[in-house]
Amino acid sequence: MRWRDRYGLRRLRGPKIAKFDREATDADIEALIAFAKSRRGVEFYVEPETFATDTTAVAVADDGEWTRRRVGAPAVIRKVARDLALPVYDVQLTGYPPRMRAYNERRRREEA
Repeated sequence: MRWRDRYGLRRLRGPKIAKFDREATDADIEALIAFAKSRRGVEFYVEPETFATDTTAVAVADDGEWTRRRVGAPAVIRKVARDLALPVYDVQLTGYPPRMRAYNERRRREEA
């Protein structure tokens, strides 16, 4: 493992890079790890790469709070989830959890 590729971003991503987006960095992965360690019941949801964006992961806590970060490849977030003993799901197969929508609705009501 090279020091510049601590989480395997370049190795696991392969040759494909989104055209209009920046690449995932170690800071993106570390932000997901910090979120997961500071909240209860976190699950990861992998979002596929599109033409405009790199592969992303959404970390959703037990209360519905969430954050989204670039991960480079699904294998990267699977490795992180395995190390943290947390579940990881493909959002195309499972969709987003209802608690995430409920959290967004609560935030909208509080801001109004």
